Amino acid sequence: MEALLLILGLIAVIVGALGSFLPVVPGPPLSYLGLWLMHFSASENRMSVWAIIIFTILVLAVTVLDYLIPAWGTKRFGGTKWGMWGSTIGLIVGLFFGPIGIIIGPFLGAFVGELLNNGTSQQALRSAIGSFVGFILGSGIKLLVCLVMLVYYFVHSWGAFGRLIHSI
Repeated sequence: MEALLLILGLIAVIVGALGSFLPVVPGPPLSYLGLWLMHFSASENRMSVWAIIIFTILVLAVTVLDYLIPAWGTKRFGGTKWGMWGSTIGLIVGLFFGPIGIIIGPFLGAFVGELLNNGTSQQALRSAIGSFVGFILGSGIKLLVCLVMLVYYFVHSWGAFGRLIHSI
């Protein structure tokens, strides 16, 4: 059972890290699940209470920020509330079109939102670029958190993997 939990945990942490920039996969929550699988695999792999608290806060924060940062990017690049709403609606609609939709949706949503607000096409494009920059920034933050969890996983399960390989 220890081997199964360790292997499933490793898969979850790696797929979670990949999910940081593959929008369909919930990266940080999946990496977090991998840490919990490691935690229950053997007593020496247990996470400390502080690690549990810190990773819980990080995963919750980065998950919420992932939805807010594209709208923030739109605003930062001079977009109006129309562009921010368009970016958010574009993200939601983009979910139905897979990874490309999730990347392009906020961009197009911000663009259309600004045009509907009687903005110029130049202003709309600037707002849409801000939305895209926000998406890239959010992905980078998710990747950083997932890489921290990946390193934590390897540091805390290294001995158990050594025993597992040695027993084969």
